[in-house]
Formats: sequence, structure tokens, C-alpha cells
Amino acid sequence: MLALSRQGAGFADVGNESAFFLDTMAEYVWARDVAGLAETTLQRLMQPVMEVCGFYETVPWRLTPRQVDYYFAGPGKRGHRTVRQKMVKIDGYFAFLEQRYAGEIGRRFGTAVQSPVDAFNRPRHRGEFLQRVPPSRREMGEFFAGWRESLPASRKYPVAVRDYCMAKIAYISGVRATELCSVRLGDVHWELGRWGRFIVRGKGARGSGPRERQAYLFAEGRELLWWYVEEIRGQFADDVADPRVPLWPSERLPQTRAPLDGPVAAAVGPDVFRRALKTASGLYLGGPVDRLYPHLLRHACATHNYELGMPLWDVQKLLGHEWATTTVGYLGSVGADPERAWRASLAASDRAARRLSGEV
Repeated sequence: MLALSRQGAGFADVGNESAFFLDTMAEYVWARDVAGLAETTLQRLMQPVMEVCGFYETVPWRLTPRQVDYYFAGPGKRGHRTVRQKMVKIDGYFAFLEQRYAGEIGRRFGTAVQSPVDAFNRPRHRGEFLQRVPPSRREMGEFFAGWRESLPASRKYPVAVRDYCMAKIAYISGVRATELCSVRLGDVHWELGRWGRFIVRGKGARGSGPRERQAYLFAEGRELLWWYVEEIRGQFADDVADPRVPLWPSERLPQTRAPLDGPVAAAVGPDVFRRALKTASGLYLGGPVDRLYPHLLRHACATHNYELGMPLWDVQKLLGHEWATTTVGYLGSVGADPERAWRASLAASDRAARRLSGEV
């Protein structure tokens, strides 16, 4: 199948090596089938690996990060989302190889198994490479309760409250870290909707660039954000009367953009938010999931709202997705019960029929 280059192959036999690749590919697909992946997903699972290996006429364990970089920056260049999905599939297959076949490949073909998706070419969107199963609603409630109880004892109280409020608002609204960090005071509109909303500037579909949308606060978010703005935001050293100032300011000294302008603080960056969330989850999060990062809060928002009965369309609108299929990917850990849903729908149909017949 593959005409493996002899350069660097050592004592490897080309035919045996290609045949062994086919065996590992088949076993990987079987393993993912046992794990419950859909048939359509299984059909596409190995396509990126075959695509890159076919281009270089080699087997996966001889691919280098440099080759993968060249391919996806040149001949295999596609949209950001497509490339990210392909890199995820390649990295997943190499995790399988490293776990089950690293020793045998080393003995038979004289090479180590190492994923060509490394720290430098790994897509910036990190959610797919990390744990995507969020903590339960109970665990998230206990996490935020423990964090809030610790705030009065914090060495830098305004900063600690800022980090806590950012995390809670991210969980309630489902916004991305970059979207949340760029919110300005003037972007908060208390009068919109029932509980107020805020404007975020997030990524568009298919890499179309930033676009504005409204993010939702709900009752809990409105109460929390109002408290933060009224009691905490003014303790940072800038002019809170200016609608251009960031909602979440950093500790850096404020800067003046023009002679007549008041001081404007720099906004907190996503990396600062990510570190604060990681530290807090290590201290206050219990349960099997012991680490939080911003995108997992987004998954938790989608999952928990759907579990509480929010329709898929509304979850899609909450997250700002263009396609419902994207939203479905955030609901992989939802505990569905088709039998209970069927019984509920049957009971509802029976009640409707009895009403129409005049029995009730």
C-alpha cells in the first residue's frame, strides 16, 4: 500500500511495515467502535492519517512534526476548523500507538513512536486535546461555593473577586475566554432581555473573523455582575465612568490614551484567567474531574442547561453556534434516558387524547 522510504528505516522491511500499519489501523477502528463511536465517525477516523502518510509515502511512526507542518501549511491547507479536526484525529491515533504498540514497533522496525502533533503545531483551540467531560452540576456548585467562601481571606481581594466573577459568568453565559476578556463596561446592557445581557466579540463561522453577539446573564449572573460592578470594579485604578474601560481589568497601572482621556487599565488576558481557574480548581474542585480550564466551563454550561431541559436550539443560541451539529459536540456527557423520555411523551399523548374526548 505504502512505498516506504528506506532512508532511516534501519533493518525494517517495507512490506511488513506497511502491513503492520494496516493491522494497527484496523485495531484502532475496532477499539473506537467498542468505545461507542458512530459508524460515520469511524469511517472518517483514519482519513487524516492516511492522507498525510500517502502524501509522504511513509507509515505514521516515521512522520515528523516538520512534515505535518509543511503538509497542513501547503498541500493540505484547509480551513482552521478542518485542520484542527484532522490534527485531533492524528494525535488520537498516535496515543493509541504509544499505548499499545510502541514496544513492538521499536523492536521490529527500529523506531520510536512519537506523535508529530507537538507543543508547537498543536492547534490553539485546546478543547479537543483536553478533558471535555465537565464536572456535574453539584460539583460545580460546590466548587464555586468553596471559592467564594475563601474570598474575604485573599491577599488581593479585588483581584480574587474579579477572577471568581469571571469564572462564574463564563460558566453561566458559556462565552469563550477571549470573548469574556474583551468585554468593556459599556458592553453591559442591564436593560436587554429579562435579566440583562452583554456584548461579546467572538469568532465567526469558517474563520470569517470576529462578530458581535449578545451573551446571556440570567438571574444569577445579573445579581453577581451587579455586585461586582457596584462593589469591586471601582477599586481598580482607572476611571469606571468611561464605558471603554475593560470589565475585567488587570493589575497593571492604567494608561492614558490621549491628553483629555482618563486612565484606562489593560484588560485581563486569557492566559491570566486560565491560570486563575486552574489554581482555583486545584483548591476547591472535588470529584473525578480535578482541573478546570475556560473551554470546559463552556462545555459545562451547555451540558448542564441541556440536562435541565433547555432545548437544543436555545443551547445553540446560548453558545453562539451557527450550526446545531457543533452544539451537539458539547453534549457528549449528557445522561440521556430514552425510556423515560418515551414514557413521558406517551403519558402526554394519552392526556391530550383524553382531553379531546372530554374525559378530563
